[in-house]
Amino acid sequence: MKRLNGMDAMLLYSETPNLHTHTLKVAVIDATSYDATHDTPYAFEVFRRTIARRMHLLEPLRYQLIDIPLRFHHPMWLENCDIDLDYHVRTVSVPSPGGRRELDEVIGRIASTPLDRSKPLWEFYFAEGMADNRFALIGKVHHTLADGVASANLLARLMDLAGSDADEKDDYTTCQPPTKSQLLAEASRDHLQKAVEIPGLVGQAVRGAARVRRRTRDRRGADEMAKMFHTPPTFLNHVVSPGRTFATASVSLTDLKETAKHLGVTFNDLVLSVAAGGLRELLLRYDGRADRPLLASVPVATDRSPDRVTGNQISGLAVSLPVHIDDPLRRVRLTALATKRAKEVSDLMGPRLQGRMMEYLPPQVAPTAFRWQSRHAAHNRIMNVAVSSVPGPRERGHIGGADVTEIYSVGILSAASAFNMTVWSYLDQVDISVLSDDCTFGDIHEATDAMLHGLAEIRESAGLPAELRAVESAMAPATAATL
Repeated sequence: MKRLNGMDAMLLYSETPNLHTHTLKVAVIDATSYDATHDTPYAFEVFRRTIARRMHLLEPLRYQLIDIPLRFHHPMWLENCDIDLDYHVRTVSVPSPGGRRELDEVIGRIASTPLDRSKPLWEFYFAEGMADNRFALIGKVHHTLADGVASANLLARLMDLAGSDADEKDDYTTCQPPTKSQLLAEASRDHLQKAVEIPGLVGQAVRGAARVRRRTRDRRGADEMAKMFHTPPTFLNHVVSPGRTFATASVSLTDLKETAKHLGVTFNDLVLSVAAGGLRELLLRYDGRADRPLLASVPVATDRSPDRVTGNQISGLAVSLPVHIDDPLRRVRLTALATKRAKEVSDLMGPRLQGRMMEYLPPQVAPTAFRWQSRHAAHNRIMNVAVSSVPGPRERGHIGGADVTEIYSVGILSAASAFNMTVWSYLDQVDISVLSDDCTFGDIHEATDAMLHGLAEIRESAGLPAELRAVESAMAPATAATL
């Protein structure tokens, strides 16, 4: 057994009927080369057999949540549980014509229902009926199990990156659940350890806050940046509904790297600048104005170990997005400055401080408080949107011997924040995902369209070709329907 850390527990407690805290991992599979070299075509049974024979490598998928009696402490993971693949691995049909739009709609429906906590917290769907001999693996995995880095490492274990099946086998170790007395004894020992750590944690927080105050004397550009706890109201910020909508797009990695290098900013700076431009377009369309900067919550990994496949070792940056600025290049410069300052604040406070503080969330009270917030919060004063970037595999992946051509990933929606965008780099492309609820957009593909417009606008202003390179191996684009 092992206990959920503070960030894991927070993601569990914050799940409510309208705020699901599972993440999505989607791998699009092209079976053309597989079918050309095998006697039988690629199908669900190939995928199911791959999962079964790699289950011993996918440790978090064999975790079962164990509650502590009387909610005396954060829950624990019972490791090495037996898995019912008939429950966890399923098929789903993508309606005709089986393109990007139809797949995105299926993913949105899958994202709209919570995971069953009485079972290991994941489901995999094998999407059939797609055009051009494509299939899709849709993974629904609770965020409590894994953050972005851990999920990427877990996906790498599922995908045959090296073209070898040497790590496959048909069995794995299983275990028995603990007794109530064992759970309470372990919880008591951990509480004592956490009590000893409180003075050091408080001291770290006080020293970090003092360092941040001293640093804020440099206020260059502060008037044009969003301020904490003063986020503007927007159409994206309201009580979030339980239904989910999902949209994807693929762009060339070369386009982003070329643009970032030309402008002298980092890849992540450019991603956030593209988000700022896209969000500006959406705000002008839906709100009729974009006159104040937004605050984006940007997760940052505090442990990037390639061997870590579970847990949440993350902190968060609060980055100002200058959606109120019309000039694309000025938006890029302000975004890069805002990102730099957010990183400085994180470093001064200590990147692991947020996670350590979450260890002290009271299990008896936290779920009720989060549930109340999810039902009543129409304005999130900490963030408007969530934007993240995850570096994915740099070599071609395979699932069951078939080529993986696209990888999409997205996190969760937070209280009063109905927009989450994640970009996942894979091979020579960047795959963009946007998650929202079903009350925010007329067509969720307006959001991905706006992001592509944002990149093209930056490139044109920088003197680069505005027309974006096509990703030949990806599904055909899905643009927003005319409303």
